[in-house]
Amino acid sequence: MAFKKTLIASAIVLTGSLSSIVSVHAQEFPIYGDDPLVDQQWHLKNTGQTAFSKSGGIAGNDLDIDFAHAMGIKGRGITVSVIDTGLEIDHPDLSPNVVAGSINFLEGEIGYPVDNHGHGTAVGGLIAAEDNNRIGGRGVAPDANLIGFNYLFAQDDTNWLLSHGVSADWRALDRFTDPRVFNQSYGWTPNSPLVHDYAADPSLEMNDTVMRDVSLNSHWGRGATYVKSAGNSFQRYNTNLFGTRYQVLPRENDRYYDNNGLPFHNANVTHTNTNFWNLVISATDANGKVTSYSSVGSNVFFAAPAGEFGSDSPAMVTTDLSGCDKGSNVIGSTSNGLHGGNELDPNCNYQGTMNGTSSSAPNTAGAIAVVMSANPGLSARTVRHLLVESARKTDPDNSGVDLSFENTDGEMETYNAIPGWQTNAAGYHFHQYYGLGAVNVDGAVQKALFTSASLPELQITDWQKITANVAVPDASVVGVETKTTTREDVTIEAVQVKLNLDHQRIRDLSIELISPAGTRSILMSARTGFLSIGATGYKDSILMSTHFYGESSKGEWTLKIVDTDKGDSATILWDYGTNIYRVNSNNNLELGMVKDWSIRFYGHK
Repeated sequence: MAFKKTLIASAIVLTGSLSSIVSVHAQEFPIYGDDPLVDQQWHLKNTGQTAFSKSGGIAGNDLDIDFAHAMGIKGRGITVSVIDTGLEIDHPDLSPNVVAGSINFLEGEIGYPVDNHGHGTAVGGLIAAEDNNRIGGRGVAPDANLIGFNYLFAQDDTNWLLSHGVSADWRALDRFTDPRVFNQSYGWTPNSPLVHDYAADPSLEMNDTVMRDVSLNSHWGRGATYVKSAGNSFQRYNTNLFGTRYQVLPRENDRYYDNNGLPFHNANVTHTNTNFWNLVISATDANGKVTSYSSVGSNVFFAAPAGEFGSDSPAMVTTDLSGCDKGSNVIGSTSNGLHGGNELDPNCNYQGTMNGTSSSAPNTAGAIAVVMSANPGLSARTVRHLLVESARKTDPDNSGVDLSFENTDGEMETYNAIPGWQTNAAGYHFHQYYGLGAVNVDGAVQKALFTSASLPELQITDWQKITANVAVPDASVVGVETKTTTREDVTIEAVQVKLNLDHQRIRDLSIELISPAGTRSILMSARTGFLSIGATGYKDSILMSTHFYGESSKGEWTLKIVDTDKGDSATILWDYGTNIYRVNSNNNLELGMVKDWSIRFYGHK
């Protein structure tokens, strides 16, 4: 599971039609090798296996990677940074791929990034566990290089810089480190919208500046990619208030954990998840559906396998801290059939219960390393683009969520709070749960092999500010709209909105952005579990959407705000003891006010 931040290439020659080869890869290119656990790693090739749980998934819901592996395209020459609890670099399935560059922040020295938890070691195995060595399983990029950092247990600005690709002097941006892929399987869940203000939080400027420069200018201009887990708060989340830790959960229709089918928290809340340089990843299970826990939102770029909990249904089979006395797999543990000293793993060096968007992120990081190794000359943005072009529509029948509520006149209204799969004006499919689709490695590798030029230079437009000062009607699907016209013509890769909005109960609000072509993206879904304690709205808060990918920025953009509740629901705080508190149960006494908003575009000419 993802932690709170507070805790926390190959050269080949092919003849004939590559597309015809790829089209039959599922039958002709199985996952080869003698790794004893690989046939249970459903994220590599899903045959419906149980992964040592009680039941299996649906065949075909995997990373679509067997063609690339069969052709020897496995991440060679690409270094991946594991920024986590650490990394057991002498693990027998990891050590062959470990290269110089790891740092032990706990001791303040270069070398062994001690992992006292096991989370980072599991992440590293998903990315680049060695293949064909007759032990364990394999990584998505089994020939990639690995370095690790125990950053989550030693968080400060210097350690952030060193683990994210530059020297400790962040303004000396010509001193890059080696990784082309950075995996961040961590995050936190704010209980209210965050202010995006460089003056108030100087680390924001540092993060944005460093990630932009590494993403665009490292590796002789080819750049690097930061991969970020979306979060694990679909149903509930934890927060600290006045020194007490609470679980925050919804209560609707007189039932706890009932949020009318809507996600209780949104991946678009934290700074790191609304940063264009981070590729935000949601999680799917072995049936190809969004997991029970995965945070979702319009900022999600892709979905990737992660699984459930490894007891009733499959989780991830990956590396664990070595030995049966530490990590997740210990003697006496029976939640998963691999645990406790299985004959396939008598030394308890592997586990079968890794999950969370902490797993979908490294599966994507490994996928990116594979595509990069297929054509190392391509820019990191181009590799991202090829993954967009090849992404597949998972859970294709998912119709989203319609929310019914009583308006201020006592009449029932229905609002399409989460649309099903949509197709934007550029022809790309997208969904609130899955971003631009499920990662398809073979499709992206095919495109990379025959792509000779990178995307044009990235364009970032200036913020365009719109003064609105319009009221938000209470409990009405009509909502309020405010518009602006953009003259710049950029082919969009992502859109950011900065919002100033006053409202006494912002959990009621759905925030939509509609493009000139009519594409509708839900920037913040209704009934998101914000607390009203000390928060009265959005103040310079940034929201991001990937849903307009490939569309033109030119034309009229519409921001729409819809209030979906007149006071019938509540948010619950539970202190993990005996006390349960109701908050947000009273409706806003005054109408909300959209004060102003700004919009900017990332894309290319």
